[in-house]
Amino acid sequence: MSLTTINDTATLADVCARFATHPYVTVDTEFVRETTFWPDLCLVQVASDDEAVLIDPLAEGIDLTPLHDLMANKDVIKVFHAARQDVEIFYKLSGKLPEPLFDTQVAAMVCGFGDSIAYDQLVRRICGAHIDKSLRFTNWKLRPLSQQQLEYALADVTHLRDVYKFLKDKLAEEKRTHWLAEEMDILTTPKTYDLPPAEAWTRLKLRIKKPIEFAILKNLAEWRETEARTRNVPRNRIIKDDAIYEISQSQPKDTNALARLRTLHKGFEKSSNGRAILECVARAHALDRDELPKIPRPSHSPEGTSAAVDLLKVLLKLTAEEYDVAVKIIASSDQLEQIAILGEQADVPAMKGWRKELFGERALKLLNGKSGLRFENRKIGVVDIE
Repeated sequence: MSLTTINDTATLADVCARFATHPYVTVDTEFVRETTFWPDLCLVQVASDDEAVLIDPLAEGIDLTPLHDLMANKDVIKVFHAARQDVEIFYKLSGKLPEPLFDTQVAAMVCGFGDSIAYDQLVRRICGAHIDKSLRFTNWKLRPLSQQQLEYALADVTHLRDVYKFLKDKLAEEKRTHWLAEEMDILTTPKTYDLPPAEAWTRLKLRIKKPIEFAILKNLAEWRETEARTRNVPRNRIIKDDAIYEISQSQPKDTNALARLRTLHKGFEKSSNGRAILECVARAHALDRDELPKIPRPSHSPEGTSAAVDLLKVLLKLTAEEYDVAVKIIASSDQLEQIAILGEQADVPAMKGWRKELFGERALKLLNGKSGLRFENRKIGVVDIE
């Protein structure tokens, strides 16, 4: 099979007009991001029930507006697998989010295919087909692309059609279509892809104990996010997470103190980044005590938290098995800790929507002593307590 890519605007407009008449299209992208903050889009694959194409966004003079319009067309469902990075690319390029959206990886977790199942595994289990993933890490920026690369790329949307139909039907059969809709609301929220630099600290684990450390961490995370975006380099090219934690805790006030940190390379303290870090520390120390930010969780977990989390983990596993849903999509270990500490006040997904119906209410009953766990006949079960 000889494959070619669409490399001019007129042909792209024609094919997108045809796709716009279908109820859904499957979509995938190939991109390179190892050395940049923003992904470089290198190839787009789109398929309907009767057509599949490859689009070359690097072709000279091509205008991707017809494609962006298709992605924003609310009459056409856009089907992705593990959509987040693909959606981020389209949002960055056009300012529009692909919607409505159907993510087959999320749908698979809701339908009991395990945590974050890979596309090739899902295709094998649903379609019985084998996908060669040997070209997964190929350099998609190089031109010309080989026939093998093009065939590999196209398979990412052709098999996706059958995967989508199977999962769509299964969700309807299990009456879980609205579960997926809640997840797609997150993927079609602009803030998911455009987190303000001032909130960049939310990406980090809070390995801090004091408000002054939190203030420094917030300053460093905001500075790093701004630098990475401006210079279009990965965050860890500015400084790594471990360095942010060490700086927040050691609070260096001069270049000598900065030079003693293990997470920074020799000579870093004399660089412009070194000076910027010292400024971040100084700004935090300039705050009055009542101006320091509050750590958004208890610095010390209440007594019994660890045991409560262990019980919740067992309950989570039982719930996931009972409803044939992936553990990961219901709650994470960090969320279980928040539930153990804050109960119904925990601001976590597991205490909202279908997750609360499935697991959150059960978790509260367990924590409040209204239910318990019982080991009988070599199995663990949940029992109500009068």
